Amino acid sequence: MNKKKESKVVPNVRFKGFTDDWKQCKLGELAEIVRGASPRPISDSKWFDANSNVGWLRISDVTNQNGRIRYLEQHISKLGQEKTRVITEPHLLLSIAATIGKPLINYVKTGVHDGFLIFLNPKFDLEFMYQWLEMFRPEWNKYGQPGSQVNLNSDLVKNQKIAIPSEEEQQKISNFFNEIDSLITLHQRKIDKLKNLKKAMLEKMFPKKGTVIPEIRFNGFANAWEQRKFGDGMDLLTGFPFESEKFSDNGINLIRGMNVKRGYLDLSDSLCMKWKYSEGLEKYLLENKDILIQMDGALIGKSYAKIKKSQLPALLVQRVTRARAIPEESNSDFMYQTIQ
Repeated sequence: MNKKKESKVVPNVRFKGFTDDWKQCKLGELAEIVRGASPRPISDSKWFDANSNVGWLRISDVTNQNGRIRYLEQHISKLGQEKTRVITEPHLLLSIAATIGKPLINYVKTGVHDGFLIFLNPKFDLEFMYQWLEMFRPEWNKYGQPGSQVNLNSDLVKNQKIAIPSEEEQQKISNFFNEIDSLITLHQRKIDKLKNLKKAMLEKMFPKKGTVIPEIRFNGFANAWEQRKFGDGMDLLTGFPFESEKFSDNGINLIRGMNVKRGYLDLSDSLCMKWKYSEGLEKYLLENKDILIQMDGALIGKSYAKIKKSQLPALLVQRVTRARAIPEESNSDFMYQTIQ
């Protein structure tokens, strides 16, 4: 956000018709923030009852449902309800254990574990604050020491400053992000279905170990597959040892073992090193559709990637093997799917 006047703020992008400054306040001024409670010992079966209509919210439910709690597998007994906080209508909650800073909204009757904060009597639109907390989540890390877990509590959350618009603008923003979330969920389901389909087809369209005919084939193909060694149709090459003094910001990408992930090449700024190209390294220059296989570490042979045009030019470095299809003997795309 950009400061407009002292102690006044407005966002960079707004819906038409909204011009007022957002009000600055603390989260604790917008709701009564209390911590959930857990019966002890939590392993005692008397706290739970499968026939109860009140669910028991656990940390695992947050990640499994990505913050939208619409069902709970475990249910808390009447005795257990006396030892926790039960909410019977939708509330905004915040995880302060394990999934630190993850917001969620419950849509079922819920007993709340002591690893959560509850926003009672809110003076805000639930969906707006859910989206704000989702945006703010990385900022909670400032309350943790390097290398240690963040220790989030109700006082820290209550004192967190926030700029908040009118109720009408909150609802407008809520609707916008809610529509985006719905689209993401819809497409994620499609992606999951496609991933499952691909996994099934990989298992059935390649012969199983000890066989030469796959379970599923395209029409017109009936012959047994030919048994060959991987290297028969591929030109294999390991990379060269590099010297740090030849690094260059204006050089070309160096492909090392840490860049080769499970199925893709990671050339993010934190991992990408560049090299001032010199003569004598021609054979280590990668080409489009070259296959890379990691040759050391815990994921030896399990991490692989295929070079794309957009990732070139690039040089192959030691501890990675490049497999390049030999023309008229093998197909790069087929071999890549075989590795998977």
